[in-house]
Amino acid sequence: MQDVSTLVAQAREGRPRAVARLISLVEGASPQLREVMAALAPLAGNAYLVGLTGSPGVGKSTSTSALVTAYRKQGKRVGVLAVDPSSPFSGGALLGDRVRMSEHASDPGVYIRSMATRGHLGGLAWAAPQAIRVLDAAGCDVILVETVGVGQSEVEIASQADTSVVLLAPGMGDGIQAAKAGILEIGDVYVVNKADRDGADATARELNHMLGLGESRGPGDWRPPIVKTVAARQEGVDEVVEALEKHRAWMEERGVLAERRRARAAREVETIAVTALRERIGDLHGDRRLGALAERIVMGELDPYRAADELVEGLTQGGSSDG
Repeated sequence: MQDVSTLVAQAREGRPRAVARLISLVEGASPQLREVMAALAPLAGNAYLVGLTGSPGVGKSTSTSALVTAYRKQGKRVGVLAVDPSSPFSGGALLGDRVRMSEHASDPGVYIRSMATRGHLGGLAWAAPQAIRVLDAAGCDVILVETVGVGQSEVEIASQADTSVVLLAPGMGDGIQAAKAGILEIGDVYVVNKADRDGADATARELNHMLGLGESRGPGDWRPPIVKTVAARQEGVDEVVEALEKHRAWMEERGVLAERRRARAAREVETIAVTALRERIGDLHGDRRLGALAERIVMGELDPYRAADELVEGLTQGGSSDG
């Protein structure tokens, strides 16, 4: 067992090993997880959380690295959570953090962590919210969350980030995607990366047209900007940072940022509660109470919904019983 208070204190001092150990406790669903979250709760809530998403090949890792460089020039501490596909053999991430952004590996003001999705749908690892809290409490000013890049279903980042950045690249079929629901409707800021390629202007125009078609905004509402970049050469990245800061200021002025964070906390509580209930229901296999309910359904004395209500009521009032 590790001393949580010592780890938290060391993480606050910016010690990478302490941050790594805390995130490992999160990923491993350690018995100390509750203690960790209790210790971090009063320390978190200051970081600006930016999610980056987009189809594979648009340059998310390169763009993330470029944003790290831009924020470090401003003197800000940056945390990066890079969510990778899980290996079907080991369950681990296929790509490592050192491979992704080696140029920042020796910078004490940057902490980079790769996390495996481990089968979790939506583009984010299940432990991402708690890992974000670790980076927040460790003193990161900005946390960049780069998602797997699985296509249109990858919309979960919109519910986890303060600001969502959707990246596209010319010549990758994104013009067709612009007409569809999904990933291209969640952006607060749109970035057309690899803008030195043919078709970049056309991609930006199609995006602008899409935003116009979906226009239901009133005066003063946020209209997502479209920024063209060549992240590999750091071109246009300062403009992305400027767009992010404008969106943050707009949210703070209208109370949107606080509301997004409250909604995020509510979803996190809901997820933890539902997971706990699911685990307790799983423990009921072979339980006489569950068997009795099933028998009443078969006999036509009870419908499945009422049986489920009785089961949940019993779980919330006193837990499972073997007799």
